[in-house]
Amino acid sequence: CTGYKKVTKSCLTAAEALRSNAKIELPQSSGKVGESLPKYDALRLATGEAPYVADLKFEGMVHGALKFSDHPRAKVLKIDTSVAEKLDGVLRVFTAEDIPGERFTGLIVPDWPLMLKRGETTRYVGDVLAGIVAETEQIAREAVALIDVEYEVLTPITDPFDALSKNCPQIHKKGNLLSTTEIKRGDSKKAEKESAFVTKGTYTTQRIEHAFLEIECCVAQPLEGGVEVFSQSQGVYEDRSSISKILGLPQKKVVVVLMPNGGGFGGKEDLSVQGHAALFAQLLQVPVRVALTRPESLCMHPKRHPMIMEMSLGCDKNGKLTFVEADIIGDTGAYASVGMKVLERAAGHAAGAYSIPIVNLRSRAVYTNNVPCGAMRGFGVNQINFAIESCVDELCSQGGFDRWQIRYDNALQPGDRTSTGQKITSGIGIQKTLLAVKEQFQSAKFAGIACGMKNTGIGNGVPDESKVRVVIESPTEITIHHGWTEMGQGVFTMAVQFLCEATGVNPNFISVKVDTSKDTPCGMTTASRGTSLIGNSVLDAGKKLKADLETHSLEELVGREYVGEWVCDWTTSIEANADEPQTHYSYSYATQVVTLDDSGKVETVFAAHDAGRIVNPILFEGQLEGSVHMGLGYALSEKFEMEEGRPVHTKFGKLGMIRAAATPEIVVIGIEEPDEFGPCGAKGVGEIGLVPTASAVANAFFQFNGERQYELPLKQVN
Repeated sequence: CTGYKKVTKSCLTAAEALRSNAKIELPQSSGKVGESLPKYDALRLATGEAPYVADLKFEGMVHGALKFSDHPRAKVLKIDTSVAEKLDGVLRVFTAEDIPGERFTGLIVPDWPLMLKRGETTRYVGDVLAGIVAETEQIAREAVALIDVEYEVLTPITDPFDALSKNCPQIHKKGNLLSTTEIKRGDSKKAEKESAFVTKGTYTTQRIEHAFLEIECCVAQPLEGGVEVFSQSQGVYEDRSSISKILGLPQKKVVVVLMPNGGGFGGKEDLSVQGHAALFAQLLQVPVRVALTRPESLCMHPKRHPMIMEMSLGCDKNGKLTFVEADIIGDTGAYASVGMKVLERAAGHAAGAYSIPIVNLRSRAVYTNNVPCGAMRGFGVNQINFAIESCVDELCSQGGFDRWQIRYDNALQPGDRTSTGQKITSGIGIQKTLLAVKEQFQSAKFAGIACGMKNTGIGNGVPDESKVRVVIESPTEITIHHGWTEMGQGVFTMAVQFLCEATGVNPNFISVKVDTSKDTPCGMTTASRGTSLIGNSVLDAGKKLKADLETHSLEELVGREYVGEWVCDWTTSIEANADEPQTHYSYSYATQVVTLDDSGKVETVFAAHDAGRIVNPILFEGQLEGSVHMGLGYALSEKFEMEEGRPVHTKFGKLGMIRAAATPEIVVIGIEEPDEFGPCGAKGVGEIGLVPTASAVANAFFQFNGERQYELPLKQVN
């Protein structure tokens, strides 16, 4: 999440200290909001002392491995495990028949089987057909290779347009169309005729990989008639819900403990190996570790949606935007994951950060036999931003408008409406971000500019909620129990800082823990909502502790517990057709400028971002550096290619990620336009940082050679 500059510096500092056996002194801070408190657990993480799931060892622990489908679409005729069962060291072979509870899971639609049965048809190469537990991982993998599967191989459906055709085979019983989102305000055809300038184009974005460093791994062990699961997931409470259904156990019998997470970016929302590890441990009554290899990981977990977006945008003779029309198709792959929400989000942000009075939008998520696509940093907004921001520049070319001025003149202001019709009344920092980069943009020889907005919170009628427990353990020990996943973005640090802000306690007294036995549900760590939700709930608990501290010392409060909660339950779904839609409770805003050198190479990225209130300046800067780096890869080089339902490459080095040393200069500019619902006015910035990046690069390339590019990744111009 925090790019490479700060990670590299911390690793070099830690390495030097370890070699010389020197003590690392961390900067001291009150921990209050606005200060750069060192990241929670930074010392243990940088020095390699923090254990990840893969580091766990328990007495009697055994190892599991999974048998994946050899074909993206094939009927499974036979699964012969007899030879594998006889291999020395094999403890048991598992198939779908061994699942005591529900076989299908899913974050929204339960369409994803833990294992397929004989007679069923595979939907992608990441489908699991069987599992083996053995004394060692090597034996388990050798045994998996001995499983003989007989298939009736079928032609995979890999194109979403083919999948929607009349005579196409159905991947799921309900058809190949997962979802449709439609938003219409006004008569777009009439507006098009009356517009002075109209641009139309079909914009295409690619499938890409999250590229988190920590491969999926889970350890599970029996616990008092149930199971204890050590997870790296982005939502331990969602893990608990799914695992309890798989095992047929009440949720109180499943405890999920969050371990340090080595990166997620949305790719660890869906269940991966947690269900298998829990199943194996429960049935064998011994601790079981299940880990994927990198190729298995790349084949199994969801990616960023590739989208095809037909967009039309118009303006009057003065450059005032008049209408936007878009038809968006997203390849959601074999299973739903959160595909319907990603495409919903794309439609909901199709107008960008601009006031456009007339909209006509449709987005569709379509099943194919490709690797599933789900959550990834930006969640559908990156894709549609590429289309809308390219169209804005095209209007400038047609009408001779200034590219900065047209954005400033059309930027959302209080009382304006978003794509969904939501009236925005406050906290709108888009014009401030434009002003922050005006000089850099106008003084550059070759510069691209793009604006962006991104929701905070899931919204769309789904409650956003958070609960924390603050426990006074001793006069110098306070524990914050919550449910959010720390995956580099700094949510644990946010928890500490908001408690310090509310109470004035020493940040060194505070520890943060996540496990489901503490009953602090919060849902998935997603939608840039961690800071706002944990912040509000910690402030709620903190004010109660603060009141007690007025008349008591911490020593006198030992054993006390303070519960804090915050719930947003007033948003409305798009389908509700509410008179006054409230799609999300908050939005973040950004403008980025990309400058090129005389050869056409990206030289500098200026990133001006409205964070509402910058809680931790160093973490804020790191979030934006990491976001921009990821956005540059999306713009220039990254692509997870598939042929006939199979990944072309299963090595990181072949996926086009930009190396750390090749990162151009990134200048982060913080803007603070407080949010009325944010803790101390804060907004989420985890995703907005890469929403406009690819668009700004594309617009810079057009300025360099006059060629409009409609597809990501872009062709290099140098």
